[in-house]
Amino acid sequence: MKDSIQISKISKRYRIGVKEEMHDSLIGKITSFVMSPFNNFRRVQKLSKFNGLSGGEDIIWALKDISLNIKPGEIVGIIGRNGAGKSTLLKILSRIVEPTGGSAIINGRVASLLEVGTGFHKELSGRENIYLNGTILGMKKDEINDKFDKIVEFSEIGKFIDTPVKRYSSGMYVRLAFAVAAHLEPEILIVDEVLAVGDAAFQKKCLGKMSETAQAGRTVLFVSHNMHTIQNLCNRVILLEEGEVIMDGNTHKVVSNYLKPIQENTIEGESDLRNWPGSRKSPGKIRAAYLRTLDKNGNTCSTFNIHDPITLELEIENISKNGFVVSFLINDNQGTLVYQVRSQDSPIDTEHVSSSVTVQMTISELKVAEKQYTVDVWVGNHFDKMEDFVESAIAFDVINVGHSKLGLRSVIHETGKWEIT
Repeated sequence: MKDSIQISKISKRYRIGVKEEMHDSLIGKITSFVMSPFNNFRRVQKLSKFNGLSGGEDIIWALKDISLNIKPGEIVGIIGRNGAGKSTLLKILSRIVEPTGGSAIINGRVASLLEVGTGFHKELSGRENIYLNGTILGMKKDEINDKFDKIVEFSEIGKFIDTPVKRYSSGMYVRLAFAVAAHLEPEILIVDEVLAVGDAAFQKKCLGKMSETAQAGRTVLFVSHNMHTIQNLCNRVILLEEGEVIMDGNTHKVVSNYLKPIQENTIEGESDLRNWPGSRKSPGKIRAAYLRTLDKNGNTCSTFNIHDPITLELEIENISKNGFVVSFLINDNQGTLVYQVRSQDSPIDTEHVSSSVTVQMTISELKVAEKQYTVDVWVGNHFDKMEDFVESAIAFDVINVGHSKLGLRSVIHETGKWEIT
């Protein structure tokens, strides 16, 4: 069976802006002005020539000599820190950008979801864009007609299908774009983080659809910073770092290797988030600075009994005068969301506080199965808009002291009231 994708020594470089030399004298400034067109021409000429992986300070290598083979039916996760080259690789495979060197052979029709709204004409309606995208993918009108109702049903935007997409929210864009890409049956589906825009229920539906796509013998390439989703969905993971493949193989091993520097950044019951090496999204100024897990006596602790209380203590910085909101999302080692606890649901006043504050949240009794758990931290402003999000900010273990050693399959453990009649 032919590989769906064959990547051979692909490299990609870009020219970036660098600080120009400043001249103090008038003659120096005049000379610089006169010579600038010639200097710019030399820079462009230098960029157009591929002569190995070297370059000056104005050259950045997004990808360096990558070779991969991906088989039909594989769901391949691509992970790495921001700037590792994930999106560049997908853009090359989607034929959006040309590689500087190397080649990629793609066997089959490709559907890409790289950015919200990619491939849509904003002046056209949702209905018209379905036909436009289908035509671009090489579908005939009869084929699109057969799939049309399923696409609209999956996207859940039937009420707005004849509205110009320029009036769609980002979530509606993603719903329609994914529905089109998945139902027009491409041999290769490429998805880059856009699902993070959708709500939880729709994300779950999309992940299920990607699994179905792979089971039908098609290939899925999936970029995400959500390690829980990667572990649940992908049967192979590729780790990129500074444009190079660092690891390629078993999902659990690759993800563990990726998370290792994060684990090294934490000590027992404490996690310094100020220079966080892992996955983080920080579009605003308010920042999560330090996270601790505390036991019932207020001491830092990373191991809790199955019926113990747990306190999450978070230091937050750069709070505006209007305050903040915070959520803790506790996930088990299979990526299942066990608890989501929000400050909005409590009576505490988070609006009239100083620029730095420490907030504590206590769960009085864990009641969860014996596993390791991780905590995601979400911090927002008083409008509920995200300011900072740190994934897997800290981990803690739950043990089952004094109770049955039979393994629990459920997430939540409840003893219940028992009697023999």
